[in-house]
Amino acid sequence: MTDTYLYLIHEPDWDSDAYADGAGGDLQQEFPQYAAFSEAVTRLGARIVGGEALHSARYGGRVRPGEGSDDERVGGAVYTDGPFPDTAEVVSGFYLVETDDEAVARRIAALVPSGGYVEWRKVFPMS
Repeated sequence: MTDTYLYLIHEPDWDSDAYADGAGGDLQQEFPQYAAFSEAVTRLGARIVGGEALHSARYGGRVRPGEGSDDERVGGAVYTDGPFPDTAEVVSGFYLVETDDEAVARRIAALVPSGGYVEWRKVFPMS
């Protein structure tokens, strides 16, 4: 059976605005390690089925929902804007990879390009 794994890339925040609307040049040329990673995954017999870079943390935040009904969850929510002073690293991107071998999934985690660390998790099938 083929399983899907999520790889979360944790590293120092980056200036995504420098690359918005093509302002920073060709991302493929600027970050060749991602193309090399894709080739390595294929060589291992796995398949990338999704993945994206995320904008810098200033375009998001955290929320702790309130308890109760939908209105209470929103009305009682506590929001924190990013970036977050209590952490040196943020999730800067992710990959979804399919493989039927847990050892390959573990090896792929070590190959994901990152300036920090990579967290990988097997995706729980909901359907």
